[in-house]
Amino acid sequence: MSKVKIEIKSWFSGDVLFEYESESATMKKAVEAAIDDNADLSGADLRDADLRDADLSGADLRDADLRDAD
Repeated sequence: MSKVKIEIKSWFSGDVLFEYESESATMKKAVEAAIDDNADLSGADLRDADLRDADLSGADLRDADLRDAD
């Protein structure tokens, strides 16, 4: 099985805020890994992300685009 890379980008600038790579990568796992790594996700584009049951405690999601996120 090949690895899948997920990039969490700024909705404003398009800059990559965090990269996550795994054979079973999901947006939920990428966001949780970013939080564990103390990544600044303020302004992140998380539109349509399935974050159900994700542990978002301690996350800085200020100005993040969470439209239609679960």
